Formats: sequence, structure tokens, C-alpha cells
Amino acid sequence: MLKVVSNSSPLIHLAKIKKLDLLKEIFGKIFIPKAVYDECVVESFKEANEIKKSEWIIVKKIKNEDLKKALSIYLDDGEAEAITLAIEEKADLILLDDYDAREVARKYGFNITGVIDILLKAKYMKKIRRVKPYLEKLRETGFWINDDLFLKILKEIKE
Repeated sequence: MLKVVSNSSPLIHLAKIKKLDLLKEIFGKIFIPKAVYDECVVESFKEANEIKKSEWIIVKKIKNEDLKKALSIYLDDGEAEAITLAIEEKADLILLDDYDAREVARKYGFNITGVIDILLKAKYMKKIRRVKPYLEKLRETGFWINDDLFLKILKEIKE
């Protein structure tokens, strides 16, 4: 099983569209740093309890505060801690949606995926039948997908 670290965005947005369970089905367990837990649960949103009660989401404290501080110059605390934890845990994959965070994670050699990729993977694994309704729900809940990307995805997957 892959060792996976997540930032808050994939957790929050999948919870908002009632598909947080896809992470467990695809990856088994997910590691998150304390700052991500705080963003998801402490700073709360309607579906936060779903994240809080998911025993397969494991909160870990980062050790390298200096690296986190350095990364925080460019990224928010959750992203900085997620990348730091991914380095410390020697993660196989990091879940990030933010462009800048993805660029930083790439510099550390990480494989990266985000909410849209997770939905596509779920479709190919036959865990969901269609992606389009979930992309539409994501947009309704505030996840930004530009129109060109939205149409390109649907064309590629023939929906």
C-alpha cells in the first residue's frame, strides 16, 4: 500500500461532495500533519466531523520545524506541514490541489495528485460511475475548476 500524505483541500472538498470515503478505498490510510487537521476540523466546516471520525486518517506531528518555517514563506501552514511530513515519512504520494504547493512538492521529487485525479482514479477503479456530477458538485461547493479544464476532462473520459 502506498504511503500517502494529504493537505486539507482534498479532504475538505471530498467531504463536501460526500466522497471522502474514496480516499480510504483507494489508498487505505492517509497521514496528515497537525496544521491540516486544524484546518479541517478545528477551523471547522459543516462536514468536518466526517474527517474527525475517520480512523484511517492519521494525524502526525512534524519534527522539522525549520523546514516548515522555510516553506511557510511561500505556502500556508497546512501545505508547508504536509510537504514537511511527506519528506519525513518518505511518502510515495502527496495530495495537493494548490498550484504553488504542487510546484514546491515537485522540487522535492514527490508524486502529486489532487481531487480531480482522485475522482478520475475512482471512476477507472469502478468506485464511481461518472465524474461529471462530482465535478459539478465540487464547483458548487467552491472548488475552482476553469471551464477549459472542465470540458477537457469530460471529453477525455467521454462524459
